[in-house]
Amino acid sequence: MHFFFIAAARLRVATREKAEAEKTLQVKQAEGEAEAKYLSGVGVARQHQAIVDGLQGSVLAFLDNVPGTTPKEVMDMVLVTQYFDTMKEIGANFRNSTVFIPHGHGAMRDVVEHIRNVLLQGQAGHMN
Repeated sequence: MHFFFIAAARLRVATREKAEAEKTLQVKQAEGEAEAKYLSGVGVARQHQAIVDGLQGSVLAFLDNVPGTTPKEVMDMVLVTQYFDTMKEIGANFRNSTVFIPHGHGAMRDVVEHIRNVLLQGQAGHMN
């Protein structure tokens, strides 16, 4: 009879230790996922900063080489170029069968304005 009490006590201890080990494993897994997400965010932030630095260098170089242009005009041109590069990339992807592109008087101005608004909203959200 004494043997059964000892076995039951050992089983309770083993069950408790197993539960603690599973809990620790879940906590460590969650911590690992959180760290991975953080590092991914840091990587995206660095990528965005590199893009901004590159754009700034392009704008400054353009302003130096083309007198009379404004930074806004240069950025508009860069945005339009990025837009067309994106459209080219979408067109090169065989899985896309239809893409609607605005066309007509003022269409590109609207596209540039929309892109600028999205970027400014992103910056405002990033600064908060």
